[in-house]
Amino acid sequence: MMTNDKTALVVVDMQQGFYDTSWGPTTNFPECENNVDRLLVAWSARSMPIVVVRHDSQNPNSPLFVQGPGNALHESVQSVAPDLVVTKTVNSSFYGSPDLGRWLRSRQISQIVVCGIQTNLCVETTARMGGNLGFDVIVPLDATRTFDLAGPDGTVIPAATLMQVTATNLHGDGFAQVISTQDVLESLKET
Repeated sequence: MMTNDKTALVVVDMQQGFYDTSWGPTTNFPECENNVDRLLVAWSARSMPIVVVRHDSQNPNSPLFVQGPGNALHESVQSVAPDLVVTKTVNSSFYGSPDLGRWLRSRQISQIVVCGIQTNLCVETTARMGGNLGFDVIVPLDATRTFDLAGPDGTVIPAATLMQVTATNLHGDGFAQVISTQDVLESLKET
């Protein structure tokens, strides 16, 4: 992994609605928030590109409803001035507005670091699409988090298992490099 001054940090769905108790128990909280904050500080200090993605749910019953308080960004994300804010209504940040892929290419950015919420949904989907679109994708897994999730037969899969499966999917199929936040920060020191 080699980051450079054109590596974009893509912060996905770090929103207040994810603190709603309806999501259920989670793993690694607050480690995710702390690690996302460390990445934001490092990117800001180096004036590297930061993209903030926000899920604007159209469902009034969703904790992320576009007109509800849960749509607001997490405090640490609010404190930075991103180069781009993408809003979306689906899992992939590449299907938002404005067009993330076009924006990255227009700035000759070929590498992205994807972090945020939820590991196995919007983060994984964004990473997979980024890999499919030809970007070099890095996912610091400890700068993501998710929630327990019930399968079609009602079996509940724990959040930690979902994170492990996401890491395997992304790494094993070559969509992304799955590493730690510390590895990303160490790589920044080498540039």
